[in-house]
Formats: sequence, C-alpha cells, structure tokens
Amino acid sequence: MAAPAALTLGTPCAGLAGAASSQGERPCFARVPARRLHSGCFLSRNGAIQSFSNRGTARSSISSSRAVALDSDQLGSSPPLAEAKPIKYYFLVANAKFMLDEEEHFQEQLSERLRLFGERGREQDFWLVIEPKFLDKFPNVTKRLKRPAVALVSTDAPWITFMKLRLDRVLAESFESDNLAEALASTPVDLHFEKPQNWVAPYPKYESGWWERFLPPRSSESEA
Repeated sequence: MAAPAALTLGTPCAGLAGAASSQGERPCFARVPARRLHSGCFLSRNGAIQSFSNRGTARSSISSSRAVALDSDQLGSSPPLAEAKPIKYYFLVANAKFMLDEEEHFQEQLSERLRLFGERGREQDFWLVIEPKFLDKFPNVTKRLKRPAVALVSTDAPWITFMKLRLDRVLAESFESDNLAEALASTPVDLHFEKPQNWVAPYPKYESGWWERFLPPRSSESEA
C-alpha cells in the first residue's frame, strides 16, 4: 500500500491511481486512449505519471536553449562590412600656357560651371591642378607634354568628355585614389605669362591668376 500513499498529493491524477489500486484492478489510465489521463497529466512510456506543467517547463527550456543557439549562430555569421572603394578621377592635361593663357573660353566654362554648382548647392567636383604628381604614373602622357603642365581633374566622366571636345591639344586619362588630397597633390610652380602686345579681342584679357579659385584647397602647401 506504499504506492497509493505516495500519490495523495492533491493532483488530479492521485484519485484515479488510488481507486484503481484499492479494487485490485489495473490502473484505469492504462485503458485511456492516447495515454491521456487528465488535462493536467500524461502517462510516460515507462508508466510514470507526469504533470503537463512540468512537461511545458521542460519544453520551454529546450526552446529557449535552441533560440539562444540560433541567435549565436546568426551573430557569428553576419556579413562583414563593405570596404570603401577607391574613387575614379578623370583628367585632361596640357601645358600651362595653353590651358591658362591661350584658351580664353576655358575660363568661361569653369566659371559657369562653378556658378551653376553654387545655385544648386552642389559640392565642387572639379579642380585645376598645376604640375600634378599623378602624372608620374603616365609616362606615355608626360613624354608628349610640355612643362609646366596643368590638369583639369573631375569625378564626372561625361563632363570631362564634353570638355575634351571643347578644348584643343589636350590629353585625357584616368586613375583611382582612396584620398582626395593625394589625388590632387601638386608640385608648387610660379606661373607668369607675359601680356600680348596686340590684343584684338572685343573684351579685355583675363588677368593672370584667374585660375586660383579652381585650385584644390590648400594646394599651395603641397610638398615638392
């Protein structure tokens, strides 16, 4: 009679087990379909009576463990951050006298574009670079170039193509760089052009130094 005494715990299953033992019959829950005894109990394969509340706790613990493991796997497999790609620069280059002293409409083109950028609030993406250091990477260009040289540099490929059609005797190329200051680095050169003795144009000639506002920021501090 020790087994029935152990089940008098106030659970819904205790009364069923006690009644079956006192009549000397096989416990009633053995004949219950699908091994279900009560809304709060279930019969395990080894015949032990267990509460659904305990089973639910076990299931919730397993689910929590699986969720933690899944989260850990997802965190560990997160894709790496995309690396910054270098910027491509396009340029036109010619000798300084031609670019800055002889091509009068060149100044007009740059001034108009700078005005347009100011009206639209766009950041300037074109510069004049005097004796640019990146020319060392283009021996096929430098051997055809009189010095000192000046380059028009921009990140806008279609506009550079347009400017090449507007200018004569310029060479075009491109390169990539991770740093703007490095891309626009120059060798300081003092440019001075003599005024022509006979100026026949209906407008006054542009004053020397008009190109300074198109130079890269602090280009005068570039190292030799």
